[in-house]
Amino acid sequence: MPVGDIDVLAGLDGIPDGLAEEATELALIDHHVHGCFADPIDRATFEEAFNEGSPDPIPSFMTQFDSQPGFAFRRWCAPLLGLERHAAADDYWAARAALSPAELDRRLLARAGVEHWVMDTGFNTRAITGPAEMAAESGGATSEIVRLEAVAESLLAARPGAGAVASDFPEDFRAAVADAAGRAKGFKTVVAYRTGFDIDWTPPSDADVSAAVARWQASEEAVPRLVDPVLESFVVHTAVATRLPLQVHVGLGDRDLDLHRTNPMLLLPLLRRPGVRGTAIMLLHCYPYHREAGYLAQAFDDVYFDVGLGVNYVGAQSRQLIAESLELAPFAKQLYSSDGFGLPELHLLGAVLWRRGMAEVMGRWVAADEWSEADARRILRLIGVGNARRVYDL
Repeated sequence: MPVGDIDVLAGLDGIPDGLAEEATELALIDHHVHGCFADPIDRATFEEAFNEGSPDPIPSFMTQFDSQPGFAFRRWCAPLLGLERHAAADDYWAARAALSPAELDRRLLARAGVEHWVMDTGFNTRAITGPAEMAAESGGATSEIVRLEAVAESLLAARPGAGAVASDFPEDFRAAVADAAGRAKGFKTVVAYRTGFDIDWTPPSDADVSAAVARWQASEEAVPRLVDPVLESFVVHTAVATRLPLQVHVGLGDRDLDLHRTNPMLLLPLLRRPGVRGTAIMLLHCYPYHREAGYLAQAFDDVYFDVGLGVNYVGAQSRQLIAESLELAPFAKQLYSSDGFGLPELHLLGAVLWRRGMAEVMGRWVAADEWSEADARRILRLIGVGNARRVYDL
């Protein structure tokens, strides 16, 4: 599943031939990713889809093309749309808009060189492709990650009003999680968005959970949204008990997230609990807290992390982010992800920038005789493929 006709290492000098070949040809496992938009989108939606912080329309005085991912799209994706590198933004949009969503996916996804996509299917702001479509359009295999908050919200939505018995919720949720564990490779929580990490991580009693559900029902929200810290603790501990990997969003996200409350150091009370030991805790994205995540991956046997999402959004600076991610944590505790969502450009760009960054950083260490080339190639395979294959039992 090589990257093929993209010269991933263009403009980089001094990378040993073997490492360059490995970085270009390695078939990756993307351990956290979403589907692509299934329907055509307009330019405003396109530009909003690669602005990670603001949910608002792009202001009239600017274009999101004038950003690190915007420049990277024009550099790396434009040739796959029949354009010259660094094509003008208007030309890029015109070429993109002339293709169907499925054709865009076929042109871009396969070029990422991903052999297996581990997909979070719980976040759908509009119609996006599922695992079957991703597999067909990319040529890679797919597995599913189940989002805990979505499971809880669907249970409440299915039993609205006074007839719903809050006391049934704990057992109903445990049954739903057990059912999901039979088909999925793991779970994900977005507690970072809902409460932040600075909550009481003591496992709540069923009575406490039922009382929280009763408050939730009484809120009369048009769309039930789990934001109660008691319920967040409950859903996390329920998933942990399955011993499947638990993905945790950390750091960078939309502005409804309180960034300072997503520092993974605030998870220490959870990570120190005996009941969590034995479950792989997968810290996702982590920027700007990737160094804290690296410390936690060193300090706790069951903690892993990646710098996906951040790599796309810092663009040409991604090699620095990648270098910093390699500072402290054992290499057996790091994984590759793109966190691509909606736009297939993000799925491709994550892979291209990660390959370039890893090759350049490790190539520099090999040139300085601080690493051997054999070790560099081995660690590239470990982070790009091996760790995910082991942790998710792929």
